Amino acid sequence: MATHMVLRIVRNGCRNLPRSGRRSFCSKPINSNGTGDVANVPLSQPIPGLPPPRFTSAEASKNETQVTVLDNGLTVATENVFGQFCTVGVLINSGSRYEVAYPSGISHFLEKIAFGSTTQYTDKDKILQELEKHGGICDCQSSRDTLIYAMSAETRGLQAVVNILSEVINRPIITAEELEDAKMAVGFHIQGMELDPNPEPILMELIHQAAYRGNTLGLPHRCPPENIEKVEKNILYTYMKNYHTPERMVLAGVGMDHEQMVELAKEHFVKNYKPIWLEQENLVDTKMSVDNSLAQYTGGKVLVEKDLSNVSLGPTPMPELAHIVIGLESCSHKDDDFISFCVLNMMMGGGGSFSAGGPGKGMYTRLYLNVLNRFHWIHNATCYNHAYDDSGLFCIHASSHPDQLSDLVEVIVRELLNTTSFVDKIELQRAKTQLQSMLLMNLESRPVIFEDVGRQVLSSGHRKQPEYFYDLIGKVTPQDIQRVAERMLTSKLSLSALGSLANLPDYENIQNTLLGKNGKRSRFSFLGL
Repeated sequence: MATHMVLRIVRNGCRNLPRSGRRSFCSKPINSNGTGDVANVPLSQPIPGLPPPRFTSAEASKNETQVTVLDNGLTVATENVFGQFCTVGVLINSGSRYEVAYPSGISHFLEKIAFGSTTQYTDKDKILQELEKHGGICDCQSSRDTLIYAMSAETRGLQAVVNILSEVINRPIITAEELEDAKMAVGFHIQGMELDPNPEPILMELIHQAAYRGNTLGLPHRCPPENIEKVEKNILYTYMKNYHTPERMVLAGVGMDHEQMVELAKEHFVKNYKPIWLEQENLVDTKMSVDNSLAQYTGGKVLVEKDLSNVSLGPTPMPELAHIVIGLESCSHKDDDFISFCVLNMMMGGGGSFSAGGPGKGMYTRLYLNVLNRFHWIHNATCYNHAYDDSGLFCIHASSHPDQLSDLVEVIVRELLNTTSFVDKIELQRAKTQLQSMLLMNLESRPVIFEDVGRQVLSSGHRKQPEYFYDLIGKVTPQDIQRVAERMLTSKLSLSALGSLANLPDYENIQNTLLGKNGKRSRFSFLGL
């Protein structure tokens, strides 16, 4: 506003100012010649009469995360950052990994019915209207181990935001209409995944099912089609009663005073804490309890034979592809080797066969240099590292024409085996620098800071600052990479595939290639090479 005001004054003199403003601002001589024309003031000098500008500084903007645990077990975590807007939300130790005693898909449904009618708000429109008064937006996202309700709004509307969060989490009224809408939305989402030419979400589902067969992280993240009609109101309330409890929650915020947040949390989550399932016990099944099972990595295979010869959504044809994901157990994000696995993941990199990027886009990673640049028939080769509280999954997704599926497996297995061999210092430094820059650049965004604060506090009770991880990344050595690669390759193979799979090598042969029965790795025995 000040900049626009100055430009307008310079352009029009004092003609557009009120009369009182003209006298006070322009009647005084401000130049050596005694004139009051601000147009004659050099841009290198401040204009007399205007208050001096105030800027934030690096020292002033360096804020530590503050954490307080309330009497009922709810954890409040905040980090104050410069700005007029804030991001607030509740992260819950909930997700598809806890649905072993329920029809799979509960978290998927909770995501779709979030911010619906509550005891205070008759429908979602009322919540959105309240948010609009403060320039706010809301969202809910579920993962395998976390459910996040988040909102961004002007800081002056913080009390209204915290009140809405308390309502939608503790006092939702799931009407028959909302439940039917949720079933329809879940069905559309599943259909969209099936029709999407990019099968990555489906493949990530399959590889988790293969790696953690029948337990925790291997349970479906998205609702299976056959379960849509099985999910009813009492099942949702029973799940929320067991898992949406204060000791499993973190109320996280970025952009506000910590003490103010604590007081609001006490008012809305302690003093007025009256979950609807405690007021109306007929809504829940009291026999159900909390599942505290640890993830058990099993390895295995999940293969889906499917005709992908015509997946184009428009007139432009797309090539027929077969997709594989080869996975091995890595480690949890609490493990000492976590950072080394992250650097290895960055060093492997990869992506699609076409990229408009340069070095910063991963064009110098191993999967680009050794795979995509050398084999034109490989359409995709991308590395992922999924880390959870008690386990982790390191995997590579690759795709090619079904006729070349055996060759594709050979190439990917070779790259996995080569992770234990020589590590060039230049490629390692590049991977570490890229990981450090991604860490710092992502944390320039307020919503990303919010999620980082919430997830770390939910997992460990405190938050480590970015500088801590930055330094750890810088300390990773070639020997660390080789060591974690050796550790990874001793685990049992996880394999998922989608498409025409007639040329896919046997699971046992791939496993024996990665680790022979005598404990020594053989190279490509399933291909006779």
